[in-house]
Amino acid sequence: MDHRRIGKSAIYVSDICMGTMTFGAQTDEAEAHRILDKCLDAGINFFDTAEGYPVPPDIKWVGRTEDIVGRWMKGKNRDAIIMATKVSGPSHTWFKSPKRGGMTTLDRHNIITAVEESLRRLQTDYIDLYQTHWPDHGLAYDETMEVLDELVRSGKVRVLGCSNETSYGLMKSLATSERLGTARYESIQNNFSINNRRFEDELKQVCRQEGVSLLPYSPLGGGVLSGKYLDGARPEGARFSRYLEMTGSRQVEMAQRFAGPRALESTMRIVEIAKEAGMSPVTLATAWSKQHDFVASTIVGVSKEDQLDDIFAAIDLKLSAEVMTAIHKVTKEILYPMG
Repeated sequence: MDHRRIGKSAIYVSDICMGTMTFGAQTDEAEAHRILDKCLDAGINFFDTAEGYPVPPDIKWVGRTEDIVGRWMKGKNRDAIIMATKVSGPSHTWFKSPKRGGMTTLDRHNIITAVEESLRRLQTDYIDLYQTHWPDHGLAYDETMEVLDELVRSGKVRVLGCSNETSYGLMKSLATSERLGTARYESIQNNFSINNRRFEDELKQVCRQEGVSLLPYSPLGGGVLSGKYLDGARPEGARFSRYLEMTGSRQVEMAQRFAGPRALESTMRIVEIAKEAGMSPVTLATAWSKQHDFVASTIVGVSKEDQLDDIFAAIDLKLSAEVMTAIHKVTKEILYPMG
């Protein structure tokens, strides 16, 4: 298992991170604990959660994921675990957090309230990586970065990160931290996969020049790159099978974006490349994500323990130049398959 530094911080993490957004919804606590144990045994020391998990956001279970992870972590060597969580960003976007009456944002009140609740649910006195879940470009970055800096100085948080940020937002936050002399964002957690390489347009260069690490989520393109939606299949219980049955326009829009015709065409060709290389497309997609110099750790997610095997097959795998070239050819010929 390779370990990489997060940004310019003192923290090194395994280059695979286990995401937990299904825990408490699709995945019950016993299964979640088995998944976490198996990851730890395989050498994964980095785990990611959020105050708003599990998904989809719902008041009936919000916070349950941190509770589940906290009960698991209580019996472990805390120093051996790098735990990441997030404070919900503004709820005036498509993503509406049930926390704090749906009035979440990144001001002092919300951040202080959120971190104290996360510490309690996780049953720990510090968080290794604390991330802003969604940016608020209408709020001055000064207040956000100052209160986050206070958390670092108090010892409640070790390192800061952001999520779903833009090139503008990341540079604005870094400039603000430099001007104020505060702790800065050392990582950015954004969507990045073979089917969604938009991060490479601008943000890749920001990360390289500023020493910020990408923690890509959804390396399987929402599970689509596993090939399970090919040939018109709608697997029972799968995310986009459910979304296509919902009445909400956002869910249908997401399903059509992640599993639309161009994304499925790209996936079909990637599955063939994986087959020729003698591996699962899940293994290939995970290894591809890790094989970028601006990536510190790739965040994977499962709902069942037996889904881990294909991910673990990528732990020490480096894709050949021929395979990387074949993948690049697909993404060049089918530009932006997710739109």
